Amino acid sequence: MNTTKKLGLLGGMSWESTVSYYQAINRGVNARLGGLHSAPLIISSVDFAHIEQLQHKGEWDKTADILIREAKHLETAGAKAILICTNTMHKVAADIEQKITIPLIHIADATGCVLQQDRVKKVGLLGTRFTMEQTFYTSRLKEIFGIEVVTPNAQQRDTVHNIIYEQLCKGVICVESRNAYIDIINELAAEGAEGIILGCTEIALLVQQHHTKVKLYDTTAIHASAAVDFALAP
Repeated sequence: MNTTKKLGLLGGMSWESTVSYYQAINRGVNARLGGLHSAPLIISSVDFAHIEQLQHKGEWDKTADILIREAKHLETAGAKAILICTNTMHKVAADIEQKITIPLIHIADATGCVLQQDRVKKVGLLGTRFTMEQTFYTSRLKEIFGIEVVTPNAQQRDTVHNIIYEQLCKGVICVESRNAYIDIINELAAEGAEGIILGCTEIALLVQQHHTKVKLYDTTAIHASAAVDFALAP
């Protein structure tokens, strides 16, 4: 009998990467259970336009209020754990955790575990400007997992950030943007990064492992795998 736990996904940030979560979790469950098995999922997909405006205004408390409301709805609907399907909005993960009684599977923790297993001590990070420049993500990797995080320079951070919001969140894939990312990845590797965290859930839509010899850590895939582990645990 299938006893897979039901997961609640806070998605839509952007919906392009939420599609990847849906596929990865379902494929992960099916790979373990076989047959026609799939994952019991509840998705709350928010309007990213509103979230994005609040992000760039620095009104993170208002973004937290939106996601707390949706997380409560998911819990009421029967979710046994919550995933925030975006790296950036883990800035308010602690606020959400305080308002729900079920686990929140943290994307940085899932990524840190994989980095630790690979014995990575220094890693590069690509993501939104918020993820790269603020401490909610990098400090967690340092304090919990002992991993040093390096980020691109200011001009490169602008490039990475703008490509995410102006292209990837809209499903636009440009070779020129991929090449720009690869150049930045190579520079971080030259600075001693043993791998690169694709720390925005849309980046894997643009850059995959076959594009570079530098080890990539796709946070969407890692987070989804952690979710499958939780869902199938006894």
